[in-house]
Amino acid sequence: MAKNNPIIIGISIGDLNGIGPEIVLKSFADPRMLEFCTPVIFANTKFLTWYKKELEIECHLNSLSDLNQVNHGKINVFNAWNESFEAQYGKIDPRAGALAIASLKNSVQALKNNQIDALVTAPIDKKNSQSEGFKFPGHTDYLAQEFEGSALMFMVSEEVKVGLLTDHVPVKEAPTRITAELIQQKANAMMASLTQDFGITRPKIAVLGVNPHSGDQGVIGSEDQEVMAPAINTMRDQGLLVYGPYPADGFFGSGQYKQFDAVLAAYHDQGLIPFKTLSFGAGVNFTAGLNAVRTSPDHGTAFDIAGKNKANISSFKEAVFSAINIVRSRNLHQKLTAAPLESSIKKSPHKKKHH
Repeated sequence: MAKNNPIIIGISIGDLNGIGPEIVLKSFADPRMLEFCTPVIFANTKFLTWYKKELEIECHLNSLSDLNQVNHGKINVFNAWNESFEAQYGKIDPRAGALAIASLKNSVQALKNNQIDALVTAPIDKKNSQSEGFKFPGHTDYLAQEFEGSALMFMVSEEVKVGLLTDHVPVKEAPTRITAELIQQKANAMMASLTQDFGITRPKIAVLGVNPHSGDQGVIGSEDQEVMAPAINTMRDQGLLVYGPYPADGFFGSGQYKQFDAVLAAYHDQGLIPFKTLSFGAGVNFTAGLNAVRTSPDHGTAFDIAGKNKANISSFKEAVFSAINIVRSRNLHQKLTAAPLESSIKKSPHKKKHH
């Protein structure tokens, strides 16, 4: 990111038959968005030109052939594919899935090359996206492979922040995957993210039990007493503010979540049902723990309303603003923590005495 220039946000277009193209174009059709960031959409100029005419979205697209020539103040489009394509709204089409992954892979490469500052991903269809070149249950697992760090699926909003111990795995497998090492790994990733990405000093985290009533002292499963509680106690002995395991139902029902900076849920629905109930439309899916910033809206492809001009853009816009804020927060954190001794010497120089 060049000095004095807006943050460059790369955008993967998502499944072309879903609402991805609609929410992306509608978000940046508002010229005020270009005051906060410079978008680079990884798609195809001809396709997006056709699409905006179809849905009567008024915006001007700036076609790019070189990512080093991004035009600030414009909606930039980098051609991630060259073949022609017209959307068949709501249809499961492997070709649409393949182009969505082409967009994703191009945008990830640009992020690796520091040609964009952050990535916002529009929704893909998990089944439609599968191929020999992409065998992942979602964005998070793919990004975990491509970037350094320990990936954490972190759902964030002003109301509540929820991370997942296990994400896109079958419910029956979740308890078998939860180990003391995994709990500590995810909690540490959450701690680091809350500090560097959200500017929270000494974060306080709650961990939810895997069984109903956190196992009721072993009556309803032993994982909470034998795996989760010891791991949490070990982290607290290390001085970390990690508490639990808490029964998930009462924890959210009583509003206890408001006493913590973030919540670590055992499995997907345990965390996402309360999160989306509290924050739907204002929530963001953030892949924390990596050396790159990626966010996405908190919804899927919405095939049922694709092409009907009904898509709500609020979560996508929140994802864009979250990416901007996280990039800024990381940059500030790095400045504050880089070579503190050197900084103090520069501020208070000691002159040598001459004898």
